[in-house]
Amino acid sequence: MELWKKAWRHGLSPRLSEAGLAALRQALLHNDRRLIQKATTCPSPWALYYQEEIEAACALGFCAWQGDGLKTVGEVSDFFEKVCQAADQALGEPAACRFFLNWFDDTPRPLMRRLLLAEVNRALRRRQTVAA
Repeated sequence: MELWKKAWRHGLSPRLSEAGLAALRQALLHNDRRLIQKATTCPSPWALYYQEEIEAACALGFCAWQGDGLKTVGEVSDFFEKVCQAADQALGEPAACRFFLNWFDDTPRPLMRRLLLAEVNRALRRRQTVAA
């Protein structure tokens, strides 16, 4: 299994809410320009902007913003850090989430959307199966 998928499947997606994954799914399906690569949030997560409202976010931040209702750069940035730390711990490797994050940032957008959509759909199906 590719390292980015392992990081996503076993580290990150289990820590994202169903509402967050559903919001990410819609963004991937519709090429939502608020889903950004190469940055965690827009505006940037500098202290100066921590109270500013989010305008765009990466995959993890998008889940928190559009799925979980977090509104500010600071809230989404804190969520991002907590999810990454929990994923690294679950994967048993410091900074293991980087495999997904680097893949997400560096993969051409059309390919990233197609591959990540498949993974988001997989995660949502698994949750529905477990709930049933």
